[in-house]
Amino acid sequence: MSIRLPIKLVRTAISAAMIAGIAMTAVCVSADRAAAQSYPDRRITFVVPYPAGGATDVSARLLANKLSEAWKQPVVVENKSGGGGVVGNDYVAKAQPDGYTVLVAITQIIQAPSLIAKLPYDVFKDLAPVTQVGLSTIVLTVPEAQPIKTVKELIDHAKANPGKVPYGSFGNATTSHLYGELLKKNAGIDMTHVPYRGAAPLVNDLLNNTVTAGFVDLTTAGPQIQAGKVRALAVGGEKRRTQLPNVPTMAELGFPGFEAEGWVGVFVPAATPKDIVTKLSAELARIIASPEGVAGLETVSLMPVGGTAETFAATLRRDSARWADVVKATGVKGE
Repeated sequence: MSIRLPIKLVRTAISAAMIAGIAMTAVCVSADRAAAQSYPDRRITFVVPYPAGGATDVSARLLANKLSEAWKQPVVVENKSGGGGVVGNDYVAKAQPDGYTVLVAITQIIQAPSLIAKLPYDVFKDLAPVTQVGLSTIVLTVPEAQPIKTVKELIDHAKANPGKVPYGSFGNATTSHLYGELLKKNAGIDMTHVPYRGAAPLVNDLLNNTVTAGFVDLTTAGPQIQAGKVRALAVGGEKRRTQLPNVPTMAELGFPGFEAEGWVGVFVPAATPKDIVTKLSAELARIIASPEGVAGLETVSLMPVGGTAETFAATLRRDSARWADVVKATGVKGE
């Protein structure tokens, strides 16, 4: 047996529910704004998902120091390495969404979904972008001891010695490795991949002429390039770098797909109130654009970017698609 309620009663109930929903939304918005107004009122933690000493760590400490000065609150850096960045990324994705746990991550965070079958977080659902710190240029290099002066000469050498030319990367399924496999595919050559545990040991073997070539980040390779101990043949990205004005991009040389490049970026847990995200984004962007910020980032060969959370979100979507195409083209798999 069905019971029919009077239409007036039904409408009254619906109206009451709508009013309650609106009231609840207003309360939440008011609470978020109140939280943003008092933010920060205690210590902020910057989580770096890699060991201390690298460009990501150095840039995080620069931002933390300047943010602490500006906001008169302690800002500490914690290194939570493991799983190629997954451990630290996951830690922040599951942290309290209050703006006090902040992730300083690299491009790996949007490459991983295409490389690794199962991740414990979804970068687009569980993390909110704050700002893009800077771009990290990848350079195709050869030892000075090698007679190779151009990318064409490297390709010709590889074609003449199929399977006998070793190229190094700073790790399996990294930007460095993806670039190497993309060059092999686009140029139709067979080089042997030699993965290293980081860029520093790769550069050491380039100096020793143990590997014929290597895709290395400019932060690590820059001093050796300037010293003339390794030779830069080309750079990734959409345009040449001011530090290497005479070195062409891979795109200039007729090799597409190298436009996507490495970067350092800041994230917070996805449910962090928007007002807090905006406040943090604006302050970090100001620091990045300041003379001290620019100088500090350029010291580790990062090209300062900054910008809003919305701008960074658009970059994430664009680069996610770019790297997915590269992974598909190369067939590289993560561990």
